[in-house]
Amino acid sequence: DFDVEKPFTPEDLKAIEKKMQEIQKRGQRFSRRVVTDDAAREELADEPYKLELIGLKGSASHDDGADVEVGAGELTIYDNLDAKTGDLCWKDLCRGPHLPTTRNIPAFKLMRNAAAYWRGSEKNPMLQRIYGTAWPSKDELKAHLDFLAEAEKRDHRKLGNELDLFSIPDQIGSGLAVFHPKGGIIRRVMEDYSRKRHEEEGYEFVYTPHATKGKLFETSGHLDWYAEGMYPPMQLDEGVDYYLKPMNCPMHNLIFDARGRSYRELPLRLFEFGTVYRYEKSGVVHGLTRARGFTQDDAHIYCTKEQMADELDSTLTFVLNLLRDYGLTDFYLELSTKDPEKFVGSDEIWEEATETLRQVAEKQGLPLVPDPGGAAFYGPKISVQAKDAIGRTWQMSTVQLDFNLPERFDLEYTGPDGTKQRPVMIHRALFGSIERFFAVLLEHYAGAMPPWLAPVQAVGIPIGDAHVEYLQQFAADAKKKGLRVEVDASSDRMQKKIRNQQKQKVPFMIIVGDEDMNAGTVSFRYRDGSQENGIPREEALAKLVDVVERRVQV
Repeated sequence: DFDVEKPFTPEDLKAIEKKMQEIQKRGQRFSRRVVTDDAAREELADEPYKLELIGLKGSASHDDGADVEVGAGELTIYDNLDAKTGDLCWKDLCRGPHLPTTRNIPAFKLMRNAAAYWRGSEKNPMLQRIYGTAWPSKDELKAHLDFLAEAEKRDHRKLGNELDLFSIPDQIGSGLAVFHPKGGIIRRVMEDYSRKRHEEEGYEFVYTPHATKGKLFETSGHLDWYAEGMYPPMQLDEGVDYYLKPMNCPMHNLIFDARGRSYRELPLRLFEFGTVYRYEKSGVVHGLTRARGFTQDDAHIYCTKEQMADELDSTLTFVLNLLRDYGLTDFYLELSTKDPEKFVGSDEIWEEATETLRQVAEKQGLPLVPDPGGAAFYGPKISVQAKDAIGRTWQMSTVQLDFNLPERFDLEYTGPDGTKQRPVMIHRALFGSIERFFAVLLEHYAGAMPPWLAPVQAVGIPIGDAHVEYLQQFAADAKKKGLRVEVDASSDRMQKKIRNQQKQKVPFMIIVGDEDMNAGTVSFRYRDGSQENGIPREEALAKLVDVVERRVQV
């Protein structure tokens, strides 16, 4: 990070990178020195930011941001020494470790610069941050840059604009997206299919409001544990604090607790497409993948302790199968276990629950990666990590046990012996959020969604004006079968129409000329440019229906 009067320009980055290359070739040695706080302050007296960091040493774990320069252990300064003379070329406060010399850094590139608040706080000065990447070889650097170029092509923000799917207007605010008609179709299809599958799995649908009295989040503990991630309160009803909800679970608990419950009703599976609001810092908001307002496919399962293992097993199987239906197939699982410094409930309950989750995960036959201490304070969890088409890993679904909320809300059911008993609570979200999953799929498919998710599944391309009516009738017949087919009746030439639809990544183009009209057929043009001619109309419609129903990519 740099405190400069003007932001860096691309020319500045090129000049800095050229200087870095000169230093790299000189083979300057890195030498580590342990210093006292007072000695460091004397050496760095003209560096106010470094002086601030020295004062922080040992006060926290410092695992990110500028604070990582000092850590919690001894204070160190690294000297850059001339390879031949040993003269000091540069020195800086750093925890390290460093490579022996600059020659060990053969491949690097400065990528971009951006504004960044000092130590991540909006109350501090804004600095200029330069981002770069370094690799052991030039071949590896090139492979990484090629990967970044492909990822940029797939950026959901870019595709969302090019394909007219969604936008995030300044007039509404950062992290708050609106879906355009085409994006709305994709989202509706995603939701409808998810809703259908949840109905088949025995979930019951509920709806809850977007705001609530603050007292509810006092009961749940969110105001104690999560206040910084919530929007500020609104004062209504003579000074009563209301909050936009960051989670759906407290309201689902109230539904469970709205009347007496019997063991015969369990497991009770409550499901909601619930919109929540979280106050993310502006620096971390990123399109649809890190938003301030989003809709979770949120479910909470209430069951007996005896039902817990079967319920976790069926839930995880359901999660994985649903993700496969959307075209994600490369998974591994992560098991987050107890943080010994931060948990509620007994060690015995945690051990039993963790072992149950481990057994459930291992039954799936997928790689299981431990995440020691990564669980929330209220229970262990399994998260599904999915790889996309270019090998990036996304955390998708979570299945989370909760020992805390049933206690805080005093949830009970009547057992077989007539006594009041505490239910086991399982949180689970398959998409995480619909918006984020939308973005992941958009990048996974590079915008070329499979036909069942495509906003327009086929476009009719008439060779001449005389063929428009024939195609419009084809489109009308397709609509009766639930297909989304349009006709390009514009005055553009046929080749331009084809190029336009290729840019829009439409799965099929239906081309019709005189021969097709006379024979009652159509021609299929696929995304890869190949073409199949002379397909009877009914056969063509049946083919479209089949591809959509089987949810396959073309």
